[in-house]
Amino acid sequence: MPFDFLRRRKGGDEGPAQATGDLRAAKGTTIRFDGLTEEWHLRGSMHVAGRLSDALNKREAIAISDVSWAPIDGSADFSAAPGLKSIDPYDLIVVLAGDESLPPLTDAERAAHKVHKIAYDVALEVPPFRVIGTVYLYPGSEPGRLMDRATEMFVPVVDAVAYAGERQVSDPDVDAILVNRFYLRGVEQVDKRTGVKPPKLPGQPLGGISWQDRSR
Repeated sequence: MPFDFLRRRKGGDEGPAQATGDLRAAKGTTIRFDGLTEEWHLRGSMHVAGRLSDALNKREAIAISDVSWAPIDGSADFSAAPGLKSIDPYDLIVVLAGDESLPPLTDAERAAHKVHKIAYDVALEVPPFRVIGTVYLYPGSEPGRLMDRATEMFVPVVDAVAYAGERQVSDPDVDAILVNRFYLRGVEQVDKRTGVKPPKLPGQPLGGISWQDRSR
């Protein structure tokens, strides 16, 4: 495994990220993860206390184990990377997350959580990836504001698919994709079924908060 196969982008600076040092695993949960960098697809286990998104947003190195990796272009199969013991969240452009990364909620609690937010179907440009899915934002916050500086480093996108060019790089069974906002270069509201901006229909808009509402 190359010594500096990951590159950290912190505050616009580039430099080698040493991710092979030992970290004491956090007491808490072991979560399976898929992580995408500019050149590599990583699979393994993260050792975190609490939710995966919370651990990533702390911007501190995370202990990992049982890691395998493959070139992001699909040119080779996954192979073991036993020397990789920790990873810096700054190095991850996209993290594919499952139900186990979220706190246990009842159906009523999930509904109550979403009722206070507005769903937007979006395409997020995080080169070399494009992520299409749904983000939930508080009223008054437009999708374009995701480009602004924020406390949270990763934004969750649900019912999402990640592509590298025309090739899908996310697992169809993945529940959510966490996108690193430091790599975000574009946000566009789209029709999630097609992945492109919906055509403008003739006539005057009738108001609403989504393109479906406006086109009725």
